Amino acid sequence: MAALDLPLSEEQQLLRESVQRFLADHPHPGWRDLSASLGLAGITLPESVGGFGGGAIDIALVMAELGPALAGADWLSHVAASALLARVAPGHPALGDLAGGSRRIAILCAASTAAMPVVEGGLVRGGAALVAGAAEADLLLLASDDALLLIAADGDKVEQRHRIMHDGSVSADLAFTLKPGDAVLLSDGDEARALADHANDLILAARCAEAVGLMQHMIAGSIDYLGQRKQFGTAIGGFQSLRHRAADMQLAAMKAAALTEVAIVAVDQDRADRAQAVSAACIEVGDAVRVVGESAVQIHGAMGLTEELSLGGHFKRALAIAAAFGPRAGHLARFAEAAV
Repeated sequence: MAALDLPLSEEQQLLRESVQRFLADHPHPGWRDLSASLGLAGITLPESVGGFGGGAIDIALVMAELGPALAGADWLSHVAASALLARVAPGHPALGDLAGGSRRIAILCAASTAAMPVVEGGLVRGGAALVAGAAEADLLLLASDDALLLIAADGDKVEQRHRIMHDGSVSADLAFTLKPGDAVLLSDGDEARALADHANDLILAARCAEAVGLMQHMIAGSIDYLGQRKQFGTAIGGFQSLRHRAADMQLAAMKAAALTEVAIVAVDQDRADRAQAVSAACIEVGDAVRVVGESAVQIHGAMGLTEELSLGGHFKRALAIAAAFGPRAGHLARFAEAAV
């Protein structure tokens, strides 16, 4: 069953089915699996450079499937950065390698980092904290409100410190020692600000899709467990309190999925209500992952967070996604501002 009900073309439906079939045989895919076997590295790049020519909907449907495999964090950073690079520099020589997966790129924007560096006059000062996807990247695309810069992730220009997060994903702290000319200016001013805003919303909406996929698996696992675990000679799924808990989980996930679908379409079509739709989805998904995850752990009892079950990893990743959305108050203020 699909995690998201999105308007898909025949090609997009085939894409989702191919990812589902591959994950059934390879439950924990690496970068080589995603790029070489599935060709997902170039999903947002034009066909002229070997890509798929996809957009936000393609990213979201793949993220919903990759979420339970805990394989989406690095991939999302790569495809978001690739899409932005192809948009502002369609003839860039690196696009072919990025489409094939032989080179990797990561995006630095407000939605993908815990702290952004300072950009002044085309120079990058300071560092970036907890950059998703940057640990194995060959190129970095810095999308700030002031400029859009392409930076080679060379050791003499960018110092990396890798961080293994509690959900198992790997982020990187970056320290920049760039000289004039080391960063290629692709855009600045209002255009750069608009591109950065769109990239932020794309990443947020895609993470919502990932969380929806995770919640669906947590619910399915919990319902199976309710039918298998017995107490007092009967399956615990017959206990009314637990049945109500499962219904609450499904309701929370359904509301989150519905707002996520609206946000994804708004980003894909670059609609005027994009900011409002994305912030609404982030708020609802952030609430839902706690309802679903905490309930799933309680249903499974003491073994809910053990390594024996995938539930623990799924819940940790879902909590990491919710934390990466940023402060709830910020999304509420953004929603209110966009609604005026």
